[in-house]
Amino acid sequence: MRQGIFGIAAVSIALLTSVTACGGDDSTSSSGSGAKIGVILPDSKTSARWETADRKYLQQAFDAAGIEADIQNAQGDKNAFQTIADQMITNGASVLMITNLDSGTGKAVIQKAKAQGVTVIDYDRLTLGGGAPYYVSFDNVKVGELMGNGLAKCLTDKQAVKPVVAYLNGGPTDNNATLFKNGYDGALAPKFAAGEFVKGPDQAVPEWDNTKAGTIFEQMLTGTPNLGGVVAANDGLANAAIAVLKKQKLNGQVPVTGQDATVQGLQNVLAGDQCMTVYKAIKLEADAGAKLAIALAKGEKGETNSTVDDPESKSKVPAVLLEPKAIFKNNVNDVVADGFVDKAELCAGEFAKLCADNGVR
Repeated sequence: MRQGIFGIAAVSIALLTSVTACGGDDSTSSSGSGAKIGVILPDSKTSARWETADRKYLQQAFDAAGIEADIQNAQGDKNAFQTIADQMITNGASVLMITNLDSGTGKAVIQKAKAQGVTVIDYDRLTLGGGAPYYVSFDNVKVGELMGNGLAKCLTDKQAVKPVVAYLNGGPTDNNATLFKNGYDGALAPKFAAGEFVKGPDQAVPEWDNTKAGTIFEQMLTGTPNLGGVVAANDGLANAAIAVLKKQKLNGQVPVTGQDATVQGLQNVLAGDQCMTVYKAIKLEADAGAKLAIALAKGEKGETNSTVDDPESKSKVPAVLLEPKAIFKNNVNDVVADGFVDKAELCAGEFAKLCADNGVR
Protein backbone atom coordinates (compact mmCIF):
# COMPACT_ATOMS: atom_id res chain seq x y z
CA MET A 1 0.00 0.00 0.00
CA ARG A 2 1.33 3.45 -0.85
CA GLN A 3 2.36 5.21 2.30
CA GLY A 4 1.43 8.79 1.28
CA ILE A 5 3.62 11.86 1.33
CA PHE A 6 4.30 11.82 5.04
CA GLY A 7 4.53 8.04 5.63
CA ILE A 8 3.37 6.57 8.91
CA ALA A 9 6.22 7.63 11.13
CA ALA A 10 5.20 9.81 14.03
CA VAL A 11 6.10 13.47 13.66
CA SER A 12 9.19 14.42 15.63
CA ILE A 13 9.90 18.09 16.26
CA ALA A 14 10.98 20.34 19.11
CA LEU A 15 8.65 21.08 22.00
CA LEU A 16 6.58 24.22 21.53
CA THR A 17 5.58 26.61 24.31
CA SER A 18 2.57 25.09 26.07
CA VAL A 19 -0.66 26.84 26.88
CA THR A 20 -3.91 25.62 28.55
CA ALA A 21 -6.14 23.27 26.61
CA CYS A 22 -9.82 24.02 26.18
CA GLY A 23 -12.12 22.32 28.61
CA GLY A 24 -14.92 19.90 27.84
CA ASP A 25 -15.87 16.37 28.69
CA ASP A 26 -14.72 15.05 25.30
CA SER A 27 -11.30 16.75 25.34
CA THR A 28 -8.02 14.87 25.18
CA SER A 29 -5.07 17.08 26.01
CA SER A 30 -1.85 17.25 27.97
CA SER A 31 -1.51 19.42 31.03
CA GLY A 32 -0.12 22.89 30.43
CA SER A 33 -1.14 26.49 30.07
CA GLY A 34 -3.17 26.36 26.81
CA ALA A 35 -3.77 24.38 23.63
CA LYS A 36 -1.82 25.39 20.55
CA ILE A 37 -3.88 23.18 18.23
CA GLY A 38 -7.60 22.43 18.41
CA VAL A 39 -9.25 19.48 16.68
CA ILE A 40 -13.02 19.09 16.28
CA LEU A 41 -14.28 15.66 15.24
CA PRO A 42 -17.87 15.33 13.97
CA ASP A 43 -19.55 12.49 15.87
CA SER A 44 -19.23 8.86 16.91
CA LYS A 45 -22.55 7.61 15.52
CA THR A 46 -22.08 7.62 11.74
CA SER A 47 -18.71 5.84 11.91
CA ALA A 48 -16.69 4.38 14.74
CA ARG A 49 -13.47 5.65 13.13
CA TRP A 50 -13.59 9.14 14.65
CA GLU A 51 -13.14 7.88 18.20
CA THR A 52 -11.39 4.54 17.67
CA ALA A 53 -8.87 5.72 15.07
CA ASP A 54 -8.68 9.46 14.36
CA ARG A 55 -8.64 10.61 17.98
CA LYS A 56 -6.07 7.98 18.95
CA TYR A 57 -3.68 8.58 16.08
CA LEU A 58 -3.91 12.36 16.24
CA GLN A 59 -3.20 12.32 19.96
CA GLN A 60 -0.25 9.99 19.46
CA ALA A 61 1.21 12.30 16.80
CA PHE A 62 0.81 15.41 18.94
CA ASP A 63 2.24 13.65 22.01
CA ALA A 64 5.22 12.39 20.02
CA ALA A 65 5.91 15.96 18.96
CA GLY A 66 5.43 17.32 22.47
CA ILE A 67 2.60 19.54 21.31
CA GLU A 68 -0.36 20.70 23.38
CA ALA A 69 -3.58 19.76 21.58
CA ASP A 70 -7.26 19.71 22.45
CA ILE A 71 -9.32 17.07 20.63
CA GLN A 72 -13.08 17.25 21.07
CA ASN A 73 -16.07 15.58 19.42
CA ALA A 74 -19.21 17.57 18.56
CA GLN A 75 -21.31 14.37 18.62
CA GLY A 76 -23.38 15.49 15.66
CA ASP A 77 -24.52 18.71 17.39
CA LYS A 78 -24.05 21.81 15.21
CA ASN A 79 -24.40 24.19 18.15
CA ALA A 80 -21.82 22.21 20.13
CA PHE A 81 -19.49 22.31 17.11
CA GLN A 82 -19.64 26.11 17.09
CA THR A 83 -19.29 26.36 20.87
CA ILE A 84 -16.23 24.09 20.91
CA ALA A 85 -14.61 26.18 18.17
CA ASP A 86 -15.32 29.39 20.07
CA GLN A 87 -13.75 27.93 23.22
CA MET A 88 -10.66 26.78 21.38
CA ILE A 89 -10.16 30.17 19.73
CA THR A 90 -10.75 32.01 23.01
CA ASN A 91 -8.27 29.76 24.82
CA GLY A 92 -5.48 30.51 22.38
CA ALA A 93 -5.47 27.88 19.64
CA SER A 94 -3.51 29.15 16.65
CA VAL A 95 -4.60 26.27 14.40
CA LEU A 96 -7.95 24.50 14.16
CA MET A 97 -8.38 21.19 12.37
CA ILE A 98 -12.08 20.51 11.76
CA THR A 99 -14.26 17.78 10.26
CA ASN A 100 -17.44 19.67 9.52
CA LEU A 101 -20.96 18.43 10.18
CA ASP A 102 -22.05 20.29 7.06
CA SER A 103 -20.54 23.07 5.00
CA GLY A 104 -22.70 25.77 6.61
CA THR A 105 -21.48 24.92 10.11
CA GLY A 106 -17.91 24.56 8.94
CA LYS A 107 -18.00 27.86 7.05
CA ALA A 108 -19.18 29.78 10.13
CA VAL A 109 -16.28 28.37 12.16
CA ILE A 110 -13.72 29.11 9.44
CA GLN A 111 -14.89 32.70 9.06
CA LYS A 112 -14.72 33.34 12.81
CA ALA A 113 -11.29 31.70 13.02
CA LYS A 114 -9.95 33.80 10.15
CA ALA A 115 -11.18 36.96 11.85
CA GLN A 116 -9.14 35.96 14.92
CA GLY A 117 -6.02 35.08 12.91
CA VAL A 118 -6.48 31.33 13.42
CA THR A 119 -5.56 28.99 10.55
CA VAL A 120 -8.06 26.24 9.73
CA ILE A 121 -7.39 22.84 8.17
CA ASP A 122 -10.35 20.97 6.71
CA TYR A 123 -9.75 17.40 7.88
CA ASP A 124 -11.27 14.55 5.84
CA ARG A 125 -14.21 16.70 4.59
CA LEU A 126 -13.92 19.84 2.50
CA THR A 127 -16.06 22.74 3.68
CA LEU A 128 -17.65 24.00 0.47
CA GLY A 129 -17.20 27.75 0.09
CA GLY A 130 -15.50 27.84 3.48
CA GLY A 131 -12.14 29.13 2.34
CA ALA A 132 -9.99 26.95 4.59
CA PRO A 133 -6.42 27.31 3.27
CA TYR A 134 -5.62 23.59 3.68
CA TYR A 135 -7.34 20.24 3.24
CA VAL A 136 -6.16 16.79 4.36
CA SER A 137 -8.00 13.69 3.21
CA PHE A 138 -7.94 10.65 1.00
CA ASP A 139 -8.55 10.84 -2.73
CA ASN A 140 -12.28 10.42 -2.26
CA VAL A 141 -13.13 10.11 -5.95
CA LYS A 142 -10.66 7.21 -5.99
CA VAL A 143 -12.46 5.71 -2.97
CA GLY A 144 -15.67 5.77 -5.00
CA GLU A 145 -13.94 4.32 -8.06
CA LEU A 146 -12.68 1.42 -5.96
CA MET A 147 -16.24 0.77 -4.74
CA GLY A 148 -17.67 0.88 -8.26
CA ASN A 149 -14.96 -1.33 -9.70
CA GLY A 150 -15.26 -3.64 -6.69
CA LEU A 151 -18.97 -4.12 -7.23
CA ALA A 152 -18.38 -4.74 -10.93
CA LYS A 153 -15.82 -7.42 -10.06
CA CYS A 154 -18.17 -9.14 -7.62
CA LEU A 155 -21.05 -9.10 -10.09
CA THR A 156 -18.80 -10.45 -12.85
CA ASP A 157 -17.52 -13.19 -10.53
CA LYS A 158 -21.13 -14.16 -9.89
CA GLN A 159 -21.80 -14.15 -13.64
CA ALA A 160 -24.73 -11.82 -13.04
CA VAL A 161 -26.79 -11.07 -16.15
CA LYS A 162 -27.87 -7.43 -16.48
CA PRO A 163 -28.03 -6.91 -12.70
CA VAL A 164 -29.96 -3.92 -11.39
CA VAL A 165 -27.58 -1.80 -9.30
CA ALA A 166 -28.87 0.42 -6.49
CA TYR A 167 -27.01 3.39 -5.00
CA LEU A 168 -27.29 3.99 -1.24
CA ASN A 169 -25.40 7.28 -1.09
CA GLY A 170 -23.98 9.16 1.89
CA GLY A 171 -25.30 12.34 3.46
CA PRO A 172 -26.41 14.92 0.86
CA THR A 173 -24.68 17.78 2.71
CA ASP A 174 -21.32 15.98 2.91
CA ASN A 175 -19.01 16.82 0.01
CA ASN A 176 -17.24 13.49 0.52
CA ALA A 177 -20.49 11.68 -0.29
CA THR A 178 -20.63 13.63 -3.55
CA LEU A 179 -17.03 12.70 -4.37
CA PHE A 180 -17.63 9.02 -3.54
CA LYS A 181 -20.66 9.01 -5.83
CA ASN A 182 -18.74 10.74 -8.61
CA GLY A 183 -16.19 7.95 -8.32
CA TYR A 184 -18.49 4.93 -8.34
CA ASP A 185 -20.89 6.41 -10.84
CA GLY A 186 -17.97 7.09 -13.17
CA ALA A 187 -16.64 3.56 -12.74
CA LEU A 188 -20.03 1.96 -13.42
CA ALA A 189 -21.21 4.32 -16.19
CA PRO A 190 -19.58 2.26 -18.98
CA LYS A 191 -21.37 -0.86 -17.69
CA PHE A 192 -24.72 0.95 -17.76
CA ALA A 193 -24.03 2.43 -21.19
CA ALA A 194 -23.14 -0.98 -22.60
CA GLY A 195 -26.28 -2.56 -21.16
CA GLU A 196 -24.24 -4.95 -19.02
CA PHE A 197 -25.68 -3.50 -15.81
CA VAL A 198 -28.96 -1.64 -15.23
CA LYS A 199 -29.08 1.55 -13.15
CA GLY A 200 -31.56 1.11 -10.31
CA PRO A 201 -32.74 3.21 -7.33
CA ASP A 202 -30.42 6.05 -6.35
CA GLN A 203 -30.96 7.74 -2.98
CA ALA A 204 -28.96 9.68 -0.40
CA VAL A 205 -29.15 8.87 3.31
CA PRO A 206 -29.63 12.02 5.43
CA GLU A 207 -26.74 12.53 7.87
CA TRP A 208 -25.37 9.06 7.02
CA ASP A 209 -27.93 7.74 9.51
CA ASN A 210 -27.82 3.93 9.51
CA THR A 211 -31.39 3.57 10.79
CA LYS A 212 -32.69 5.79 7.99
CA ALA A 213 -30.53 3.81 5.56
CA GLY A 214 -32.30 0.60 6.55
CA THR A 215 -35.70 2.17 5.94
CA ILE A 216 -34.63 3.65 2.61
CA PHE A 217 -33.12 0.39 1.43
CA GLU A 218 -36.16 -1.61 2.50
CA GLN A 219 -38.26 0.70 0.32
CA MET A 220 -35.79 0.25 -2.55
CA LEU A 221 -35.99 -3.53 -2.31
CA THR A 222 -39.77 -3.48 -2.10
CA GLY A 223 -39.99 -1.32 -5.21
CA THR A 224 -37.25 -3.20 -7.08
CA PRO A 225 -37.24 -6.77 -5.74
CA ASN A 226 -34.82 -7.92 -8.45
CA LEU A 227 -31.91 -5.81 -7.21
CA GLY A 228 -28.66 -7.46 -8.20
CA GLY A 229 -26.08 -5.25 -6.47
CA VAL A 230 -25.78 -2.33 -4.07
CA VAL A 231 -23.23 0.46 -3.86
CA ALA A 232 -23.46 1.46 -0.19
CA ALA A 233 -21.31 4.50 0.50
CA ASN A 234 -19.77 3.23 3.75
CA ASP A 235 -19.71 0.14 5.95
CA GLY A 236 -22.47 1.42 8.22
CA LEU A 237 -24.88 1.92 5.32
CA ALA A 238 -23.76 -1.43 3.91
CA ASN A 239 -24.62 -3.18 7.16
CA ALA A 240 -28.05 -1.53 7.16
CA ALA A 241 -28.66 -2.89 3.66
CA ILE A 242 -27.33 -6.32 4.62
CA ALA A 243 -29.72 -6.49 7.59
CA VAL A 244 -32.62 -5.94 5.18
CA LEU A 245 -31.26 -8.50 2.73
CA LYS A 246 -30.94 -11.04 5.56
CA LYS A 247 -34.68 -10.74 6.26
CA GLN A 248 -35.29 -11.79 2.66
CA LYS A 249 -32.53 -14.43 2.74
CA LEU A 250 -30.71 -12.51 0.02
CA ASN A 251 -27.53 -11.74 1.95
CA GLY A 252 -24.52 -13.08 0.10
CA GLN A 253 -26.52 -13.27 -3.10
CA VAL A 254 -26.69 -9.51 -3.67
CA PRO A 255 -23.18 -7.98 -3.56
CA VAL A 256 -22.90 -4.86 -1.37
CA THR A 257 -19.95 -2.46 -1.21
CA GLY A 258 -18.73 -0.30 1.65
CA GLN A 259 -15.77 1.73 2.78
CA ASP A 260 -13.95 2.55 6.04
CA ALA A 261 -12.78 -1.04 6.74
CA THR A 262 -14.55 -1.11 10.10
CA VAL A 263 -14.51 -4.31 12.15
CA GLN A 264 -18.17 -4.84 11.30
CA GLY A 265 -17.52 -4.19 7.61
CA LEU A 266 -14.58 -6.59 7.52
CA GLN A 267 -16.60 -9.25 9.31
CA ASN A 268 -19.34 -8.83 6.71
CA VAL A 269 -16.71 -9.23 3.99
CA LEU A 270 -15.34 -12.39 5.61
CA ALA A 271 -18.87 -13.78 5.97
CA GLY A 272 -19.57 -13.14 2.28
CA ASP A 273 -22.41 -10.73 3.05
CA GLN A 274 -20.41 -7.70 1.85
CA CYS A 275 -18.59 -7.74 -1.45
CA MET A 276 -15.73 -5.44 -0.43
CA THR A 277 -14.75 -2.40 1.57
CA VAL A 278 -12.20 0.35 1.08
CA TYR A 279 -9.36 0.77 3.55
CA LYS A 280 -8.27 4.29 4.29
CA ALA A 281 -5.24 4.12 6.53
CA ILE A 282 -6.46 6.64 9.10
CA LYS A 283 -3.02 6.72 10.74
CA LEU A 284 -1.61 8.17 7.53
CA GLU A 285 -4.35 10.80 7.44
CA ALA A 286 -3.96 11.66 11.12
CA ASP A 287 -0.16 11.87 10.86
CA ALA A 288 -0.45 14.07 7.76
CA GLY A 289 -2.98 16.34 9.46
CA ALA A 290 -0.93 16.55 12.64
CA LYS A 291 2.30 17.30 10.75
CA LEU A 292 0.61 20.08 8.81
CA ALA A 293 -1.04 21.54 11.93
CA ILE A 294 2.24 21.50 13.86
CA ALA A 295 4.10 23.24 11.05
CA LEU A 296 1.45 25.94 10.83
CA ALA A 297 1.43 26.40 14.62
CA LYS A 298 5.19 27.02 14.39
CA GLY A 299 4.60 29.70 11.78
CA GLU A 300 5.96 27.57 8.95
CA LYS A 301 4.42 27.10 5.51
CA GLY A 302 2.46 23.88 5.26
CA GLU A 303 3.56 21.30 2.69
CA THR A 304 0.94 19.81 0.37
CA ASN A 305 1.03 17.33 -2.51
CA SER A 306 -2.09 18.25 -4.50
CA THR A 307 -5.04 20.59 -4.86
CA VAL A 308 -8.79 19.98 -4.83
CA ASP A 309 -11.51 22.03 -6.49
CA ASP A 310 -14.08 23.76 -4.31
CA PRO A 311 -17.16 23.67 -6.59
CA GLU A 312 -18.84 26.46 -4.63
CA SER A 313 -16.05 29.04 -4.51
CA LYS A 314 -14.45 27.77 -7.76
CA SER A 315 -11.08 27.92 -6.02
CA LYS A 316 -8.32 25.35 -5.79
CA VAL A 317 -7.51 24.34 -2.22
CA PRO A 318 -3.97 23.16 -1.37
CA ALA A 319 -4.32 19.58 -0.17
CA VAL A 320 -2.62 16.49 1.14
CA LEU A 321 -4.33 13.54 -0.53
CA LEU A 322 -3.65 9.93 0.45
CA GLU A 323 -4.25 6.64 -1.38
CA PRO A 324 -7.13 4.28 -0.47
CA LYS A 325 -7.03 0.50 -1.00
CA ALA A 326 -9.74 -2.00 -2.03
CA ILE A 327 -10.24 -4.84 0.44
CA PHE A 328 -11.80 -8.15 -0.55
CA LYS A 329 -12.02 -11.38 1.43
CA ASN A 330 -8.54 -12.46 0.31
CA ASN A 331 -6.70 -9.37 1.58
CA VAL A 332 -8.50 -8.54 4.82
CA ASN A 333 -5.22 -9.37 6.54
CA ASP A 334 -3.68 -6.21 5.05
CA VAL A 335 -5.86 -4.14 7.38
CA VAL A 336 -4.94 -6.27 10.40
CA ALA A 337 -1.23 -6.28 9.53
CA ASP A 338 -1.32 -2.48 9.42
CA GLY A 339 -2.63 -2.40 12.99
CA PHE A 340 -5.84 -0.63 11.94
CA VAL A 341 -8.09 -3.27 13.51
CA ASP A 342 -7.40 -5.69 16.32
CA LYS A 343 -7.29 -9.33 15.23
CA ALA A 344 -8.78 -10.52 18.54
CA GLU A 345 -11.84 -8.30 18.01
CA LEU A 346 -12.18 -9.06 14.31
CA CYS A 347 -11.76 -12.81 14.69
CA ALA A 348 -13.86 -13.34 17.80
CA GLY A 349 -16.38 -16.20 18.03
CA GLU A 350 -17.83 -17.36 14.72
CA PHE A 351 -15.29 -15.29 12.81
CA ALA A 352 -12.28 -17.24 14.10
CA LYS A 353 -12.58 -19.90 11.41
CA LEU A 354 -13.37 -17.35 8.70
CA CYS A 355 -10.22 -15.43 9.65
CA ALA A 356 -8.12 -18.60 9.57
CA ASP A 357 -9.60 -19.69 6.25
CA ASN A 358 -8.82 -16.31 4.70
CA GLY A 359 -5.27 -15.87 5.94
CA VAL A 360 -5.86 -13.37 8.73
CA ARG A 361 -2.85 -13.72 10.98
